[in-house]
Amino acid sequence: MKVSKKRKEVASKIEEGRLYSLEEAASLVKEVNTTKFDASVDLHVRLGVDPRKADQALRGTVSLPHGTGKSKRVLVLCSPDKEEEAKAAGADFVGLDDFIAKIQGGWTDFDVMIATPNVMAKVGRLGRILGPRGLMPNPKTGTITMDIGSAVGEVKKGKISFRVDKYGIIHASVGRVSFTPEKLVDNASELMNTLLRMKPSTAKGTYIKSLYMASTMSPGIAVDAKTIKGS
Repeated sequence: MKVSKKRKEVASKIEEGRLYSLEEAASLVKEVNTTKFDASVDLHVRLGVDPRKADQALRGTVSLPHGTGKSKRVLVLCSPDKEEEAKAAGADFVGLDDFIAKIQGGWTDFDVMIATPNVMAKVGRLGRILGPRGLMPNPKTGTITMDIGSAVGEVKKGKISFRVDKYGIIHASVGRVSFTPEKLVDNASELMNTLLRMKPSTAKGTYIKSLYMASTMSPGIAVDAKTIKGS
């Protein structure tokens, strides 16, 4: 594969084999960004867990101090008595049967779905469509709740969900290239400390096996997990 001159130039700024501190990586990721748009900055964390075991298939949420820099479209499926609460909290789409029909027809133009427990019998029919996309409501991520207002508000402020993939890796956005390095450090630290608190008691050996920070379409930067505050 032909490597562009710009790609070679930015890659040369990353020292091969070196583990950078989180602060260094947060500054460098802005320098090696190759896109012309405000790219997402992501963390890729390889954990020492076996996702095939139920207690090690990590899944959860974290409220990033500075948000992700992206406005999330929230769909709330609820009974009529909760619709005004959802709208007041800033939900982009609110309803039930009409949206269930739309989703069954292929519509998935939203980022997060929140539902009340009393409508899950109907929402459950959408599992085959939403499950593979990671959009199905789940009590572990706070997206099945009667407290609709708080749930919508947290998502709008920067609450994200994450789950370990079949290789034991968690991929999560911690901001945008336009963020200051300090904001990226704060967000990344919040995510990492959440993962450390969630360490399964049955996980053996090294828990954080590797950690990389990268912006969209740009080279990854290896981070020394020991440099994260609170870890």
